[in-house]
Amino acid sequence: MELLNLHKVAFLCSRKCPERVVLRSYEWAIEQRQKGVCVLSGFHSSIEKDVLYFLLKGNQPIILALARGFTKDIEPQLRRQIDKNRLLIITPFEETVKRVTGETAGLRNRLMLELADEIVVAYAGKGGNLDKLVSETMTSGKIVRMLG
Repeated sequence: MELLNLHKVAFLCSRKCPERVVLRSYEWAIEQRQKGVCVLSGFHSSIEKDVLYFLLKGNQPIILALARGFTKDIEPQLRRQIDKNRLLIITPFEETVKRVTGETAGLRNRLMLELADEIVVAYAGKGGNLDKLVSETMTSGKIVRMLG
């Protein structure tokens, strides 16, 4: 199954978010897992990592978008999901890009929003990079759902 051809929901969250968003994000992740929804995310912020934890307990497809190039070392838990054709890791960067920066995260987020059929933002800090990107995306006509 080609994961990129599936209906995809992008999940994003600012690094810092209010506590009220945490539980909503967990509930959302469990709901997506139960529905078998393909979730696309960088799984980089703390909340995004927690969402990945909940998703990995299910069987639904997952797409992990990196904000750096590929590396040879992939965590065993993720390797098992790749081997099951359940997880796809994508990146817009060459292997020479070793570190995540604000710029690479922004480019990765743009790629995710382009690929996504739906967008869910747990929280975007006012005036932050994600907030600006979400505002741009909303003006483009894509539907963005805010959890917090």
